[in-house]
Amino acid sequence: MGGEHILVVDDEPSIVEVVGLYLQREGYRVTVARDGQAALEAVRRERPDLIVLDLMLPKMDGLEITRRLRGHGDVTIPIRMLTAKREEMDRILGLELGADDYVVKPFSPMELVSRVKAVLRRVTAGQTMGDQRALTFGPLSVDPRNRSVTISGHERGLTALEFDLLYFLVCHPRQVFTRTQLLDQVWGYEYFGDASTVTVHVRRLREKIEENPSQPRWVQTVWGVGYRFEP
Repeated sequence: MGGEHILVVDDEPSIVEVVGLYLQREGYRVTVARDGQAALEAVRRERPDLIVLDLMLPKMDGLEITRRLRGHGDVTIPIRMLTAKREEMDRILGLELGADDYVVKPFSPMELVSRVKAVLRRVTAGQTMGDQRALTFGPLSVDPRNRSVTISGHERGLTALEFDLLYFLVCHPRQVFTRTQLLDQVWGYEYFGDASTVTVHVRRLREKIEENPSQPRWVQTVWGVGYRFEP
């Protein structure tokens, strides 16, 4: 663990300094951008392994950055948003646009570091799945070797976290998981926040793989409990 490249995007010097210090202490390489335009340029120039992205930024806010990145094919770079408590609706919108998760200010730097570690562990684990075969369910194929999902041969552009969520579910067919369990197993940390994070990602996943997202064939809701994959 360590050595990965993390882009920290925030215009508050104290946050940049503290977050950068904690991440560097863990062995990560850190690049800083202080406004939205600089962030986009840094992503295209540096290709970071993960982005820590403040929601409120000069020139271009975090929502627009996420929209542009996800809309232009940068679907695999994990994005951790930093938001204020009053920005609840914007947090949900950020998840809808493709952010993986959020941390609410004021936050513990160690909490942020633990979340960064969790997502990078997930990505690293995915890169070691070379001996795993694709799992196929009718027209749906989930291949951990190249982290791709195809339906009838047509690839669907899933984010890194969307792929991990689907792969976890298909590896446990018909088993029901609560949102808390999915946060622990897929996001990689114990539940202490808003479970709507899982709800939004399930909805995004269905929009990409289900013919009728409102009546899903594969990723099904078990009312009052959670979700399951129905093969």
